[in-house]
Amino acid sequence: MTKLNFILALNDKLSDLPKQEVEERLNFYAEMIEDRIEDGLSEEEAVAAVGTVDEIAKHIIKDIPLTKIAIEKIKTKRRLKTWEIVLLIAGAPLWIPLTIAFFAVILALYVSLWSIIISLWAVFASVVSCALSGIVAGAGIVFTPNKMAGIALLGIGIVCAGLSILLFLGCKAATDGVVILTKKIVFFIKNRLTKKEEA
Repeated sequence: MTKLNFILALNDKLSDLPKQEVEERLNFYAEMIEDRIEDGLSEEEAVAAVGTVDEIAKHIIKDIPLTKIAIEKIKTKRRLKTWEIVLLIAGAPLWIPLTIAFFAVILALYVSLWSIIISLWAVFASVVSCALSGIVAGAGIVFTPNKMAGIALLGIGIVCAGLSILLFLGCKAATDGVVILTKKIVFFIKNRLTKKEEA
């Protein structure tokens, strides 16, 4: 693939992104190819060394904030016709509440998911505090005439310390899972916004 073909293909893949972002990225990759050609590679080898158009486009889409992509997608490419404006206004009592309800449900599900994660971390914190207080109280009571109660408290504190390690690993895995899910959802939305409509 020649440099020109590569730049044209990448421009086509990124056509739904903000124009300034696309120009910056195209200039960056054009310079990168030029640098590799100056280092002695042929034009085709330099283009191949940069990577495939699909990989690069996917990487660029990941880097651009969702808000910029959404704003670019919302911008009208053409003027609305009179009947379209009338239809939008007449249908507003229906589509505005439905749109708000849709986004409210999505937000509620997302907040609920994070509430579960926060609850898990709260359980972890309470088990840690039980472990610390059990060990400290047990160590203090062991030196009194009620040694058996002190030993029991020490045992409970140690068991809670072990449970807290397991809880920490579970909480961390759950948190990481929600963060990864969030990134995948954002990337999915970006892909949907930048996908070409098939004619």
